Amino acid sequence: MDPVIIVGAGPVGLTLALALARQEVPSVVLDEGPGRDAPRAARTVVLREDTAALVERLAGVPLGEAGLRWAGWRSMRRKQVMREVVFDADPAPLHIAQHVLTGALRAAIAHEPLVELAVDSRLDSIEQEASGVTAHTRGPKGTWWRGSYLIGCDGPRSTVRKLQDIRFPGRTAVERYAVAALRTELPWTDEAFLHRTPPWRTTGPSAGEITARPLPDGVWRLDWLLPPGKDLVTPELLVARIRETLTGWTGESAPSYELLDTGVHTVHHRLARRWRADRVFLAGDAAHLLGAFGTQGLDEGLRDADNLAWKLALAWHHGPHEALLDSYQAERRAIVAARLRAADQVLPLLRGGGGLRSYVPGTARGHHALLMDGHLGRGPVGAPGAYADSPLAPPHIEAEVPVDTPVGAPVADVLVTAEDGSFVPLRDRLGRGALLVVLVAPGTVVWERKHWVTAGIMPRLAAAVTALPHPAELLVAESYPGAAAHTVLLVRPDGHLVTALSGVRPADLYTAAEATLGGAVQSEARAGAGAR
Repeated sequence: MDPVIIVGAGPVGLTLALALARQEVPSVVLDEGPGRDAPRAARTVVLREDTAALVERLAGVPLGEAGLRWAGWRSMRRKQVMREVVFDADPAPLHIAQHVLTGALRAAIAHEPLVELAVDSRLDSIEQEASGVTAHTRGPKGTWWRGSYLIGCDGPRSTVRKLQDIRFPGRTAVERYAVAALRTELPWTDEAFLHRTPPWRTTGPSAGEITARPLPDGVWRLDWLLPPGKDLVTPELLVARIRETLTGWTGESAPSYELLDTGVHTVHHRLARRWRADRVFLAGDAAHLLGAFGTQGLDEGLRDADNLAWKLALAWHHGPHEALLDSYQAERRAIVAARLRAADQVLPLLRGGGGLRSYVPGTARGHHALLMDGHLGRGPVGAPGAYADSPLAPPHIEAEVPVDTPVGAPVADVLVTAEDGSFVPLRDRLGRGALLVVLVAPGTVVWERKHWVTAGIMPRLAAAVTALPHPAELLVAESYPGAAAHTVLLVRPDGHLVTALSGVRPADLYTAAEATLGGAVQSEARAGAGAR
């Protein structure tokens, strides 16, 4: 069967290629550039724990050394601390330069035989047939490419989206920031912070807010919210703003710093009408743009890749399964649309002054709570969302029991015992194409697997897992948040909870697994799509 064609070699396209390779699906990545990214210190991304773990799992390298996990978060208004979070028990976001992130993914692809990276290859046409897709690229290596599916990961100005005549409505220039990356010493080591209405700028629309995010080696990214309009941000204006800000924070009349990079970051809010056109799909910035209040669009783009990869892999290995492929748009578009609606509802209240008083108690503290949610990936503005209303959700099951993870949300990363008896994080078993069945069995951690694998309910559960309509891996956890003993969790290959059942119920487990796959799956799906 022909490989999957991925248009765009940014973080989303490269992540998708590696995710497909992990499930033994070959791909061709069409990169219109030379195969490397120019270093830009001011172009950085913030990843939540789950998306950072996804990239680390696929790239095979820890990102903590290349980026920085914040020690805490602080929100200030004038001279008063309004909100403060210390990341000890709570997972910390990862802040990393985008070219470093992309470089780690490119390095992994260089050693992946199932991924072909075609540089200097700019897409200019797509032709679809019932059996596949043909794409043409121009440039020094212009040629025709034949694929089974084609995924547009080619950014806001997506050629794929335009060739498929998919509308991309939304709002332009929702927010605009002046950005600088510099090396300096600030009073808040390794702690990100947001400063609203700093005391040295108390009047006018430019009083605004400043965000400071630390990076390794004493580097900081500073963002100044600009007033509405298209006023030119000159180098002189930006240098003056840097000196003024550093003086205000450090108290030094002439603070020392090394300016590394500058830019202007404009936030747009847009959502493609369709994310699928037969064998062509959109992902990442080609499908959606968001970013007000510090929310990170790349986080959602990586979740697009994670959601789509296992569905494409099943279709590639066992033939098209339309309900499963259609669920990509239904699930992912709904999540991003909800985040955009939340941001658009809050934006005029938060940026418009006192109007928020009637909506959020405490006014100023309410402002900071909303902004913190966006920057830290929490609440309706920043949280990743759950697939509770997914077309893949199983029908009501009497034996279903509640756990701390809502149905459709990403599961907690607990320690589990794998089939070979090793103890591994649950997250390490994701992305292999197999469903995961997790039995919560307190006390098993103190015994070797061979002592309890044939005892109690295990044989019956193992038989039920073997009989599922798709390969599944049986795991055992000492505990799971909110779950009683002998709770059985069914988890999708991308780590979202399907259901939690009380005890071993083979018929209910089968029904839930079948629904997760979009209905009945071809009989040949029994062989080969599982954990490899």
